[in-house]
Amino acid sequence: MTAPDEVLDCLGQRCPLPVIALARRLPSLPVGAVVRVLADDPAAAVDIPAWCRMRGQEFLAATSSPDHTPAYDVRRVH
Repeated sequence: MTAPDEVLDCLGQRCPLPVIALARRLPSLPVGAVVRVLADDPAAAVDIPAWCRMRGQEFLAATSSPDHTPAYDVRRVH
């Protein structure tokens, strides 16, 4: 697992807060940057990839951090 450029800790936040945090942070990062969103809300597994499709960003993977926290990697495309 490659280290992301940025980690957003959205643990304990419920839908749609993790997606809102991603949408606010991604535009301030350079194109090609990878953001890892830590989110334990089960809806994030559907919401984050769907947001990427709608916004034309690249959903890379759903993974787990070393402590098994659900993590979602997104690359800024534009």
